Amino acid sequence: MDNNYFEQIKARILSSDKGTTYITSDFADIADINSINQSLHRLLKAGVIRRVLRGVYEYPEYSDFLNEFIAASPHNIAEALARNYGWVIVPSGDTALNQFGLSTQVPAIWTYVSTGSYKKYTYDKVTITFTHTTSKDLAKFSYKTALLIQSLKAIGNGNISDSQIQKLSTRLTASEKTSALAEAQHSTSWVYAAIKKICNGGTTV
Repeated sequence: MDNNYFEQIKARILSSDKGTTYITSDFADIADINSINQSLHRLLKAGVIRRVLRGVYEYPEYSDFLNEFIAASPHNIAEALARNYGWVIVPSGDTALNQFGLSTQVPAIWTYVSTGSYKKYTYDKVTITFTHTTSKDLAKFSYKTALLIQSLKAIGNGNISDSQIQKLSTRLTASEKTSALAEAQHSTSWVYAAIKKICNGGTTV
């Protein structure tokens, strides 16, 4: 293996934020697959990175207060898996509510809708599941619009409070609201009605 490849891969990892996750293809612009795998193996043995799942690595963050490494982010791991398979994913259920700040409760199972097949992964007592949905259901939305729709579905028709409408409104920028109104107009009627209230600052149109 060319040591120059190793140094480039190491430098990229060390320059990233702690908690960043990687898959082998993240380094495809630097070296071939064999050189990448050898480099990652060396970095793993050196303790620079850790393996979370097969083919998924993390540049871990250490907590001096806890005197241990912080647990890998399930959402970061889910995004790494999606990159590995070439999927589009969006949090769903309690995971969507957590990601949108509507719930501080850590999901028991991190759930995502995906353009890929059904998959389930478990590591360190964390479970991540991907449920298939049609490509057009995700591809036609920006990430924030898709996350908003999944959050509303998780709350349920008739269960959305005024405070939740207001909170969702503050979570979106003006441009994100414009996109949501345009992209979601053919969604289920109650979902779009809620989106119109959210995008108008919590008031009806």
